[in-house]
Amino acid sequence: MIDLNKIPSPCYVMEEKLLRNNLSLIKHVKDQAGVNIILAFKAFALWKAFPIVREYIPYSTASSIYEAQLAFEEMGSPAHTYSPAYTEDDFPLIVKYSSHITFNSLTQFERFYPQVVSSGKNISCGLRINPEFSVVETELYNPTAPGSRMGIISDLLPDTLPDGVEGLHFHTLCESTSYDLERTLAAVEKRFGKFLPHIQWLNMGGGHLMTRKDYDTKHLINLLRSFKAKYPQLEIILEPGSAFAWQTGFLLTTVVDIVENHGIKTAIIDASFTCHMPDCLEMPYKPAIRNATDAVEGKPTYRIGGNSCLSGDFMGDWSFDKPLQVGDKLVFEDMIHYTIVKTNMFNGIKHPSLALWNKENELIMYRKFEYGDYKNRMS
Repeated sequence: MIDLNKIPSPCYVMEEKLLRNNLSLIKHVKDQAGVNIILAFKAFALWKAFPIVREYIPYSTASSIYEAQLAFEEMGSPAHTYSPAYTEDDFPLIVKYSSHITFNSLTQFERFYPQVVSSGKNISCGLRINPEFSVVETELYNPTAPGSRMGIISDLLPDTLPDGVEGLHFHTLCESTSYDLERTLAAVEKRFGKFLPHIQWLNMGGGHLMTRKDYDTKHLINLLRSFKAKYPQLEIILEPGSAFAWQTGFLLTTVVDIVENHGIKTAIIDASFTCHMPDCLEMPYKPAIRNATDAVEGKPTYRIGGNSCLSGDFMGDWSFDKPLQVGDKLVFEDMIHYTIVKTNMFNGIKHPSLALWNKENELIMYRKFEYGDYKNRMS
């Protein structure tokens, strides 16, 4: 049982037991399907937990030189790297820290592939493709929306892939099901099927939320096995991010004030939606708060406000069994993926602390943030 009184507020707390449960499931899918599943840092890059991750999954994907360097240093393996655009300044480090490099366009491939060859390193190169099909409804997260800058549509590819292209990469899913992947693969085969017998690997990107309770992992395994049977030379790669950290921890906050305006009571907390839970505003979605429900008439009900000066830094409404008081703890559930990696110091608001509640029921403090962290970002 986690003792909230031992945790500083605000604080992201990851639970080792829950993380290991997810990692065990992901490794099971990897082994049973005969594919390679790697960690996407864009959703989860809490590197002090990587020793745990490496017990199950040894590889990762990167989208920048910093992520690639982190993969090399803290995962202990070179990254599968993709970026919408590489630069002359960054690309030598991309080469240094990568085992695979995916290019977003033919012009980027033509511009930088000679540097890969001249490096003498055994780096496998590929192209990101756009199958022009996605089930993602939120436009902000839909990489195949009309006019998308992500990937090459089939009409713009030659009949034969350029020399040096060994793989293809697509990413169209977001917290999606195996049945969404099945429909996506049909679109990929329809538009790019002629290339599949001639490449070495196919990266199916992220968005495979296989650790969600209602996800059909048996269907995923069978789907991947069937696809591999059609193209036996292909190495299949999946790079989920959210699935690794899904429901593995929480954000602990404290009520610091309660204000009222035209009958709306707002509990202001010592954290911020815009700084610490940006997906709530971007997606948008309403997170779960422990021991609270959606608004119920007749029960104490509050809008929850962040502590930045952005007017829209709030979410609501929640009902509680008893009125909130200043000093009450509020626990936001499932706050590890796409939160820590997106935190910012807008308004000079400090990041929540980072901690692990380990399997021995001890709190391991990873980091606390101070004024210097903010000041150094501004220098």
